[in-house]
Formats: sequence, C-alpha cells, structure tokens
Amino acid sequence: MSKVVIVLPAYNAAKTLPQTIADIPEQYRKDVILVDDCSKDDTVAVAEGLGLKVVRHEKNTGYGGNQKTCYRMALEAGADIVVMVHPDYQYNPKIVPHLAGVIEKNICDVMLGNRIRTRRETLSGGMPVYKYISNRFLSLFCNVATGENLGEWHSGMRAYSAKVLKTIPWEGNSDDFIFDMQFLAQASYFGMRMGDIPVETKYFEEASSINFKRSLTYGLLTLWVMTQFMLCKAGLASPAIFDNSGKK
Repeated sequence: MSKVVIVLPAYNAAKTLPQTIADIPEQYRKDVILVDDCSKDDTVAVAEGLGLKVVRHEKNTGYGGNQKTCYRMALEAGADIVVMVHPDYQYNPKIVPHLAGVIEKNICDVMLGNRIRTRRETLSGGMPVYKYISNRFLSLFCNVATGENLGEWHSGMRAYSAKVLKTIPWEGNSDDFIFDMQFLAQASYFGMRMGDIPVETKYFEEASSINFKRSLTYGLLTLWVMTQFMLCKAGLASPAIFDNSGKK
C-alpha cells in the first residue's frame, strides 16, 4: 500500500479549510501537511484545531515557494504519492483517491484534476470568460508543443509520484504562479506519464484566483516556458529548469 501524503499550500484559508478537510475521504486524512504562507487570518489555529501537521513560513514566499516547502515536507514524511489540495475549497477533494489510485497502479506518474469537462459546465461554475478562452488557447499550445494530450495545463489539483519529485529540478523554479507550468513542462521533458480526470470546481469570494493583470503575465510566461521547452528539445538552448544534474 502506497503512502499518500496530502499537502495544502495555504494562505488565508481559515473559512474554507474545515470543509476542505471534511470532504477528503477519511482514510486519506491521516497524512496531511498544511504549509501556511504567513496568513493574515486564523488559518494556523484552525488547522491545528483540525489536528493537521502545520508548517508556518516566517515570511511570505509566494504560491510556488509554498509548494516547494510542501513537497520537501512530504518527501521527508516518506510519501510515495503526493496530492496537492487547495484549502480554499475551489477544487472538490473527493477525487483524491482517484488521482492517487491511477499513480499507485503505475498507470501515470502525474495526475491532474481537469476543470474543463464542458464549456457550459465550466462557465456556469463561475470561471470568467477571459480565463476560459485563455485556458483553452494555452492548453492547446502546450499540448502541441510537448506532444502531451492533457485536458488542461493550468489546474491546481495535482498528484505526483515520489519519483517525479525526486527527478524534476523543481527547487529552481519560480516562487510565483508560473511554478505550476514549469513543473508540468519539466515532467513532460523528463518523460513522466501524465493524465487527468474531471474535477468539480467552484468560484467564490474565498477561493483564490489571480486577477486579469496577473493572468496576462501568467499567459505570457507560459508561452516563454513552452518556448524554452521547444528550444531545449531541439538542442538550441539549455534552460536551467530542464537540467536535473544536481538531483540525487
């Protein structure tokens, strides 16, 4: 039986954390690590009250920086599979067993929750139209560039085998939101098997989401990461994010 560790990269998640934990299937709640990125609310107190293992940053490190601590702690805990669940309750955590199960059965190394099953469902769930359009364009571009066939490349609901985390040089990635895109590009570059399954998502006030300006920046950086990927594959450049020579 594989050891599944759930990691929660948290920032101001006090209101949504209890429901998030309640919807994680009970057998997966024994190994949960919450990393608090200097929240301004009672996230830490709520997490401790729920019996979670809590790691608190002394200063805000950003979304990518938070994930780095999550993965270090999960590996130190002996995880075979790591599932990232956003504690803002945007993604339905009930699919945790399915994400982990595909990896445990050695079908995939990386699993994502796909928010876009249909256009109607996605938009009625609250995803802004501009985000839907950019998601479709960028996901298509990423699939063409890498040869993968993911339903979307921008989901925050993810599961990784320990092998992935021990192979990919994610420690050198950005501390901001583009961390996720860099990670998937690296996974593809190093031949990790990737797949996805549908996940219900909600958009509401407490759910974290980047604004239009940051979304635009993210989109441009996604194009840059894919350009780096293609140049590296063609032998025309050697971006540091695709160099894992420093990994043990």
